[in-house]
Amino acid sequence: MSAAPGAVPAELAERALAWQADDPDPRTAAELGSLLEAARSGEEGALDELADAFSGPLQFGTAGLRGAMGPGPFRMNLAVVSRAARGLADHLIGRLGGAGTDEAPLVVIGHDARHNSRAFAEASAAIMTAAGLRVRLSDRQCPTPLVAFATRHLEADAGVVVTASHNPPADNGYKVYLGGRASEVDGRGVQIVPPADAEIAARIAAVGAVRDIPRAASGWGELGEDVREAYLDAICALPLPDAPRDVRIVHTSMHGVGHETAMAAFSRVGFTEVHPVAKQADPDPDFPTVSFPNPEEPGAIDLALELARTVEADVVIANDPDADRCAAAAFDPHLGDWRMLRGDELGVLLGAHLIAAHDYRGVFANSVVSSRWLSRIAEAAGREAATTLTGFKWIARTPGIVFGYEEAIGYCVLPDVVRDKDGLSTALVVAEMAAMAKAEGRTLIGMLDALARQGGLYATEQLSVRVEDLALLGEMMTRLRRRPPTALGGSEVGEVRDLAEGSVETTGLPPTDGMLLATADDARVIVRPSGTEPKLKCYLEVIEAVEPDADDAALGAARAAAARHLAAIVEDVREALGVS
Repeated sequence: MSAAPGAVPAELAERALAWQADDPDPRTAAELGSLLEAARSGEEGALDELADAFSGPLQFGTAGLRGAMGPGPFRMNLAVVSRAARGLADHLIGRLGGAGTDEAPLVVIGHDARHNSRAFAEASAAIMTAAGLRVRLSDRQCPTPLVAFATRHLEADAGVVVTASHNPPADNGYKVYLGGRASEVDGRGVQIVPPADAEIAARIAAVGAVRDIPRAASGWGELGEDVREAYLDAICALPLPDAPRDVRIVHTSMHGVGHETAMAAFSRVGFTEVHPVAKQADPDPDFPTVSFPNPEEPGAIDLALELARTVEADVVIANDPDADRCAAAAFDPHLGDWRMLRGDELGVLLGAHLIAAHDYRGVFANSVVSSRWLSRIAEAAGREAATTLTGFKWIARTPGIVFGYEEAIGYCVLPDVVRDKDGLSTALVVAEMAAMAKAEGRTLIGMLDALARQGGLYATEQLSVRVEDLALLGEMMTRLRRRPPTALGGSEVGEVRDLAEGSVETTGLPPTDGMLLATADDARVIVRPSGTEPKLKCYLEVIEAVEPDADDAALGAARAAAARHLAAIVEDVREALGVS
C-alpha cells in the first residue's frame, strides 16, 4: 500500500466500514472492526490482510465459491453467502418463474462439517424460501455426492453444497449444481459451466444491501433419511451379488462427513471386515491429524497405512472430507511396502474392472490431463472413449457416459445415479476389485501388472510451478508458445498443439489455455495454468513396452525406465519454462 506506515487509505477504510455496517454476522463484523483498528495502529501484516480481504469480490465460477473464511468481499462469510443465495434464487426465478407457487423452482441444500457450514446452509434456505423457491435442507451434515444424487433423484432445479472439499481448515465454499428444468439433459445434477456461471454471477452482483435481503423464519422442507436411504440403495446395487466379499479393508474419512455413509454401504453390501481409522472417523473441522486434508498429500494417509500394516489389510480406501473423491493404497510387492495408487492407476483399474466384470457399455471418459491408458483399454474392448476438458463439470456432461475419471482422484462409476465424482460408490467398487483380486491370489498392484502386459506400462508424473505473481503464469505460457522444446527426454517433439487455438472440430475439445507436446516415442506433456491455485501445472506421461509374458523383473525394469524417462522430461520442461 502507498499510505504512510500505520495509515489506512481512506477508500479502503470507507469500504471496510460500509461492509461492517451491512454484515449480518456480528462475529465477522467485530472481526473486521478489530482488523481495521489493528491496521490503523500499524500492527504488522494487518493492513495487507485488510487490503486483501477487500481486493475484489470472491468470484463465482464453475465451482461456485471457495476461499478462506473471514470478513470482507474476498472471503467466505455470511454476507457473501447471502448474496450468492439470493443471486442463485433470482437466476432460477428469472429462468423458470413460478415464485411462491407449486411450480416454483426446487432447490436442495446440504453441507459438510466445516466451521460455519450449517449456518451458511440455513441462511441459504431462509433466503431462497423468502424469494419464493421450494427448498429442502439437509437435516444434518452430509457427503457432497448425496446432494448431487438428490438433485437428480428429486428432479430439483438446483443443488447447493456448502463445502470446501479437501481445502485447508480455514476455507469454506459454495458448490452449485443445476438440474431439472434449469439444465439440459446431459447436465442435470452436474456442476455449472458457462454461460450459467456468468449469468448467476451477474445476478449476485445485482443484489443490494445484504441486510435488506428477505429471510424466511420457516417454510423449507427437510432432506432427510428418505433421500439417504435412496442413495444407499442406489450405490449398493452396483457390486455384483455373487462376487467375493472376503477382503480386509482399512478406511479413512479424513475427519470429514463420509464415515457414517461409507460404513453403512460397506455393511449393506457384505464387506464386513472394515477397520476405520478411529482418529479420523468423526467429523472435525480442524482436521487435527493432517496438515492438509487431501488423501493425495504426503502424510495424509500415514495413520491408515499404519493400521493396514497392523491388521494385515488387503486394501486401504480413503475419502476426502466431503467424500466426493476416493483414493486407494495397496501393498506393492515390487517395493516391499504399501503405496498409494496414483489417480490414473486407480482410474484405469476401475475402468477395466467395470468392462470385464460388469460389462459396462457406453462411453468411457476422462480429462485431457489424465492418462491415455483408459481410452486404449476401452477401445481394445470395443468401447467408445472420450477426452474432455479438465474438471468433472465437463467429464460428467459426456453424452452416453458410463464411467469417467480425472487424475485428481475423482471417479464417476454410476453417472445415472450421481452425475459427478462420488467417492462412496467408488469405494464399493474398489472393495469389490480388491476382493476379486484376493480370490484370484492377486492384489490391485497385480491387476495393474496384468494391464501393463496387455498394452504397455503407462507412467505419469506432475510438475507444479508455484508463483507469487500471477503474471508469471502468462509469461511462462507465452515463452512456451514462442519457443517450444524440440526434444523431450531425448525424443523429438513431433506435435505442438496450442489448446487455446483449438476447437471441437480440430482437437475434439473447446478452446482452453494450455499447450500439448507429443514426442516420437509417444511421450506427452500438457502444460496449463491451474484454475484454483497460483500454479503452472505440467502433466507428463510416458509409455514403456512390456511383453505379454514379462515376469516381475522385467516389469520392474520397465518401471525404472519409465521413472528415468519422466525425470529427464521434467528437466527439459523446466528449461523450456525458464524455471530452476
